[in-house]
Amino acid sequence: MDREELIGGYAQAIFAVAEAEGALDTVEEELFAFTGALDRSADLRQALTDRALPAENKTAVIRELLGDRAHPVTMSLVEFVVTAGRAKELGDIVHEVATMAAERRKHVLAEVRTAVPLTEERRRKIAEALSKATGLEVEVQVILDPSVVGGVVAHVGDEVFDGSVASRLDEAKQHLGS
Repeated sequence: MDREELIGGYAQAIFAVAEAEGALDTVEEELFAFTGALDRSADLRQALTDRALPAENKTAVIRELLGDRAHPVTMSLVEFVVTAGRAKELGDIVHEVATMAAERRKHVLAEVRTAVPLTEERRRKIAEALSKATGLEVEVQVILDPSVVGGVVAHVGDEVFDGSVASRLDEAKQHLGS
């Protein structure tokens, strides 16, 4: 089984469980938040991917992080993937779950990176702008990314919409330099 099949299999299983439990939207949001934390913390990533660390220790780390803040299905699914030795693939698995959920809702998924949390109003406006730009019904998944300096960077399929301050400064430098 190749990597894509493996990721797809895990994603389908997670999707099916979350949907059967009536918690797909919640689980999807919480999984995105967890993988965002995993991306931002080398120590956490190391703890969950270290093959020498017993599964019980990894489970304890997950429970300490998620505790009663996450839906029980989210915690169980994260524990399942991590104890199966697939923590390195968790981000890709979650992205696939989100894509499947968006397709089920007949939407396309936009991964929006920003340094600060977005209000519901701001999320709605970004979704509207991306829908207008792509001609598709866009669903926004926000990933907190401190490396984005002001504004947002959105990925919709293969398209990238970079509205960050850094990209605007680069454009201004190029314009002034020419």
